[in-house]
Amino acid sequence: MGLPLRDNAYHTYADYCQWPEDVRYELIDGTAYAIARAPARAHQEILGELYYQARSALEGAACRPYIAPFDVRLPKANEADERIDTVVQPDLLVVCDPAKLDERGCRGAPDWVVEVLSPSTASHDQILKLSAYERSGVSEVWLVHPTDRTVTVYRRQGGAYGRPAIHELTGSLAVASLPSIVIYWARVLQHQPPDP
Repeated sequence: MGLPLRDNAYHTYADYCQWPEDVRYELIDGTAYAIARAPARAHQEILGELYYQARSALEGAACRPYIAPFDVRLPKANEADERIDTVVQPDLLVVCDPAKLDERGCRGAPDWVVEVLSPSTASHDQILKLSAYERSGVSEVWLVHPTDRTVTVYRRQGGAYGRPAIHELTGSLAVASLPSIVIYWARVLQHQPPDP
């Protein structure tokens, strides 16, 4: 089940900037998807701890972590911002090139993206957004599956994502593209209900 469409029109970042701020959208290839209401508390607990660990690991480094809502404009070539037709809001992202950052967010591929999957967004994140991340050159994408207690890791190899690696949310896992970031899953899951 995908996210609801805003309408059937083709949109660009110029349109996106005109929409009211009380409803959030993502643009993928010109199609506007309404982002679900605030995620569940469990989602926020996981995301908050992932951000905390990433930020702590990057203390003093040029790389900067951000959490949603934070606009990431993914141009297909060198088009002006107003003509970009893909704008996403990853749950967590890290950008190491300060030239990609401006007052509007990020223009270009982040170095690392994490999406914490929830039932209302899982297909959107795993299909449409993952494809946009791959096309734009995101080095590494983690899809965290809280219910299954797994993370699916996609890494760029030769211009595309290779076969994903699936890990249980146990022990620790380093970000291959940013090895200073090591995620400790016990801390991430400390406020989650135990498995039945």
